[in-house]
Amino acid sequence: MANLTIRNLQKGFDGHQIIKGIDLDVKDREFVVFVGPSGCGKSTLLRLIAGLEDVTSGSIELDGREITQVTPAKRDLAMVFQTYALYPHMTVGKNLSFALDLAGTPKDEVKKKVDEAARILELGPLLERKPKQLSGGQRQRVAIGRAIVRNPKIFLFDEPLSNLDAALRVQTRLELSRLHKELQATMIYVTHDQVEAMTLADKVVVLNGGRVEQVGSPLELYHHPANLFVAGFLGTPKMGFLKGTISRVEASACEVTLDAGTKVLLPFTNAQQRVGDAVTLGIRPEHLELANEGDCQLTVIADVSERLGSDTYCHVRTTSGEALTMRIRGDLASQYGETLKLHLNSAHCHLFDAQGQVIRRALQAAA
Repeated sequence: MANLTIRNLQKGFDGHQIIKGIDLDVKDREFVVFVGPSGCGKSTLLRLIAGLEDVTSGSIELDGREITQVTPAKRDLAMVFQTYALYPHMTVGKNLSFALDLAGTPKDEVKKKVDEAARILELGPLLERKPKQLSGGQRQRVAIGRAIVRNPKIFLFDEPLSNLDAALRVQTRLELSRLHKELQATMIYVTHDQVEAMTLADKVVVLNGGRVEQVGSPLELYHHPANLFVAGFLGTPKMGFLKGTISRVEASACEVTLDAGTKVLLPFTNAQQRVGDAVTLGIRPEHLELANEGDCQLTVIADVSERLGSDTYCHVRTTSGEALTMRIRGDLASQYGETLKLHLNSAHCHLFDAQGQVIRRALQAAA
């Protein structure tokens, strides 16, 4: 078992609060990803879990055992760093076995564990090479293998793919996903790359300014963001936002008049909504489409287009100057400066109040 429980965890440096009271549960065999912008506290949180930083206040428990003040070596965790941290004078095999040799593990057991890690990571032919003879992806696999041989309760990854080129990042990401399935291990992974978060995680923890903004499955966060920050952070390209005010409130819907001049009736409800309240409407690029006759229409001016082959991203601006991105078929594109009419489908719109918190749909509220 490997269940991690974090309660009211705080960390400060020189009078500045970096981690501001985090509560989090990581369950056995979960792949949990901490994601957020630079400086949000995700790596600091990982280092607090690993014991590489002292906790200011709060508690960390592993399977019911308090480990907040336990030294890193005795926490039964293994960390894979952004820099591979391999010993350059040692072979791959020696790098893999070093921690076991240091602990006095019997040679037969060391060989068995090294061979198993080499099999899982396809490092068998490389065991006699030294790190300088390896590619970046191979070095990262050795670093992961060094963690595997220790058989820890939890694997900790601190942006392990950031030093790899684009193709290797994709390949190694797939290898990590397979590794999680094969080992049935608990893993905590830090990244600023939302694609890694969406593709690897069972559970995503979105951090911002030392606080947890939202926790949930990748698709839960994508389709049901709790606030503007999560809505704007997850998704490539990101969600577009349109400012407006509530112009009419009904029992299970409200009408929003956008600053761009369009009125939209949305199936959203909140007991606190009032006519005149400022709101923000959000819509993702794949849900924007060219309007048909009779549709709710939003007038925009086409900016540049990005052709990616299967998809084209058309960047547009509303008459009020707000930027949107429309994802369309790859063989289509708008012309720069062209006037377009877009359809805002209420079924795919998100709505946020003046504080940036989500306003729930009428059916969700009734449920």
